[in-house]
Amino acid sequence: MTVTFERKDQVAYVTIRRPERMNAIDSTAEAQLEKIWTEIEQDETLRCVVLTGEGEKAFCAGADMKSGNDAGGVDYWARSQVNGFGGLAYRDSLSIPVIARVNGFALGGGFEMLMGCDIVVATEYAKFGLPEAKVGRLPLEGGMVLLQRLIPEKIALGIMLSGRKLLAEDAKHYGFVNEVVPYDELDDAVARWVADIKSCAPLSIKAIKETVKKTAHLSPRDAQALRTPALIKALQSNDSDEGVKAFVEKRAPVWTGT
Repeated sequence: MTVTFERKDQVAYVTIRRPERMNAIDSTAEAQLEKIWTEIEQDETLRCVVLTGEGEKAFCAGADMKSGNDAGGVDYWARSQVNGFGGLAYRDSLSIPVIARVNGFALGGGFEMLMGCDIVVATEYAKFGLPEAKVGRLPLEGGMVLLQRLIPEKIALGIMLSGRKLLAEDAKHYGFVNEVVPYDELDDAVARWVADIKSCAPLSIKAIKETVKKTAHLSPRDAQALRTPALIKALQSNDSDEGVKAFVEKRAPVWTGT
């Protein structure tokens, strides 16, 4: 398997394992990722996902142009996934948080995959870029339409029009990265985010994520009025009562997800 999926303590760990190709995605890895995301969506026991690449050099260098399966021109545009690069950039059906463990370069589609993540933790030497224009391509599977919505437009355009790379600390400054740490502290930092998420009510987490994802295009008033299924379920849950009860009793809540 070029992409592995492990469940541990209610957490899904997804790892791209092509370090010899800077974890670039070929057609096989792409199919594996799509299957994995579908499995995760159907598993109600999972609380969050950690996505990373193998090794210390790259998170993901995007599409593997040396694989022999890389389409170009109009064919490249036509085959773009409905869920974006790696089946993740546009994906709106993952109800649990996705944490990106960025262990190095995140280029092209690798950067686009991060745009579909909810929390990004990066090593201090990580770099982000969309170099497609340098090889006559376009950042079609998330980059052109998502990056300008996640960081200032001028910064996004500067990255895409020049092929320049964004340093981890600058990505944090512009709000794309949540935390930057030395490489030997990366796993501990990710573990803290996982622990904090798991300390929260699972239905509240799902309702918050769904509301944020589905209301970005609405005015604040219209967004406030939207009653999503996840929101109603959280408001009517046993966990809603358990959280308040635990707070009053000065104890840790026991979440059941109901």
